[in-house]
Amino acid sequence: MTETKRKILVVDDEVSIVRTLRFNLERNGYSVCVAGDGRSAVSMIASERPDLVVLDIMLPLMDGVEACKQIRRNSDVPIIMLTAKDQEIDKVLALELGADDYVTKPFSLHEFLARVKARLRRNDTNGQPRERALEFGDVRLDPERGQLMVRGEDVALAPKEFKLLQLLMENEGRVVTRQTLLDKVWGYDFEGEQQTINVHVRWLREKIERDPYHPERIITVRGRGYVFKA
Repeated sequence: MTETKRKILVVDDEVSIVRTLRFNLERNGYSVCVAGDGRSAVSMIASERPDLVVLDIMLPLMDGVEACKQIRRNSDVPIIMLTAKDQEIDKVLALELGADDYVTKPFSLHEFLARVKARLRRNDTNGQPRERALEFGDVRLDPERGQLMVRGEDVALAPKEFKLLQLLMENEGRVVTRQTLLDKVWGYDFEGEQQTINVHVRWLREKIERDPYHPERIITVRGRGYVFKA
């Protein structure tokens, strides 16, 4: 069944791509708003409150990678990046900064629409029960409020960092494999580098460990994954 009454922000300065995406998204029941540059896209997140953002990497005024970074400071809206085949480095960076998925140009409209529907479905949490707060020692994570407290201080996390820490804390004392982390946090169809996990774990350690270089909470289990210790 087609998703209805969902608003999608398409951010691209190529008129032909915008027209094509807008036509096909609206034909499939979505509401569409458009921005032609990264700076406008960031400002439109608050005013338009889209359910999903389609964000090209190559944009005027502010590129897609920087726009993604800015959006992630205040919003967990799903972001699908549009990339060219020769933008592998930017693609990985965008995913590390919080993009949920990417589609490489040229792409099929069938694949694109399937990605859009999958991301919206994954982000739909209506009807799910309240998630309990997780607390181990001086680390307290409240999924319902989106809040992390470490040694009594409020600590800001990017959306992917929050999901990663939540998964590790929910499995306290058990090893969570790298593949499980990729599947649960980035999505089963994520095709980027596993190095992105290392980067996010390093960022988490800098925020919750007393000594990030000698972690006591997030422990590496060589060849397997990570374990959160109380």
